[in-house]
Amino acid sequence: MTKTNEKTEAAMDRRAFFRAGSGAAVVAATVVATGAEPVMAAETDSERKKARYQETEHVKTFYRVNRY
Repeated sequence: MTKTNEKTEAAMDRRAFFRAGSGAAVVAATVVATGAEPVMAAETDSERKKARYQETEHVKTFYRVNRY
């Protein structure tokens, strides 16, 4: 093979790759457009109200280093 043929084959491989990628994007857009809703876990009222933030040593170090 000559260098010209190698370059042409490489260019075609890249084009095929991007063509396949654009096809995947169309499929993803179709899924979004159909209104597929994410499934969320049920959360009780007590779980919703519980404290989640904890000021641990790691958090305190972060605040100190970043001067918050």
